[in-house]
Amino acid sequence: MPNKVVSLARSTHPGPSIAVSIVAVVLGIGLGLDPWRLVILGVAFLLDQASVGLSNDWIDADRDRAVGRTDKPVALGQISAGTVRTTAFVTAALAILLTLPLGPWATLAHAVFIASAWTYNAGLKNTPASVLPYIVSFGLLPMVVALARAVPAIAAPWALGLGALLGVAAHFANVLPDLDDDERTGIRGLPHRLGRRASGVVIYVALALAALLAFAGPGGEKTVLQWIGFLLTLLLAFGIALVLRRPPTRLLFQLIIAAALVNVVLLSFSGERILLG
Repeated sequence: MPNKVVSLARSTHPGPSIAVSIVAVVLGIGLGLDPWRLVILGVAFLLDQASVGLSNDWIDADRDRAVGRTDKPVALGQISAGTVRTTAFVTAALAILLTLPLGPWATLAHAVFIASAWTYNAGLKNTPASVLPYIVSFGLLPMVVALARAVPAIAAPWALGLGALLGVAAHFANVLPDLDDDERTGIRGLPHRLGRRASGVVIYVALALAALLAFAGPGGEKTVLQWIGFLLTLLLAFGIALVLRRPPTRLLFQLIIAAALVNVVLLSFSGERILLG
């Protein structure tokens, strides 16, 4: 039984799940959410990201077995695809239900966030529109947090754009290490069609533009912390450029997540300047 619990936990893709949940909570702190709202927001995002990871391992089980993935419990036979599928639906439903106390608009935005992420696993990953779920879901994240306030608000367009750009970088960075395996199983999303070199350029440009939005978007006089954050993100982008000169590994995605966290910390210091009007 414990082994199955561990296998199920691994199927949630815990690293990215925790990272996205931290992003949501840090944004919530910046926007002054009450402690109870922060707790609900963090758990809801943790559950929604778990559902996305589980749906990925369930839907891709046959492809993962075909290429010998050793990091996927379903592909290794450590847990059944049926168990992972059921848990994926349960965690998605719980994530939406848990958001209800944050208000109907936050719940609706969160439901769209989850549905968009699921469409990637359900089929869009094999189309030229594979990046679209990342643009929608990452772009919506600041909106979900803004709508979760005691008095719901709308996130500024530049904040939505920042989220979308980070989503673009995350998509390409997540796919690049799997290009060869995907080719063997017939997956051809946008990064596959553009190729490694062009995809690397997309990652670098998206991250640089995201850093610029995080720095310039809030307006006003820049603090020392904002300058440090901006320069740190550019440094991470330079590190990513160096990593891209070698065969891509999971380090690439981890660097993108680190850059995303830096940008979100920058946003948290912007406070209500993240909001429209």
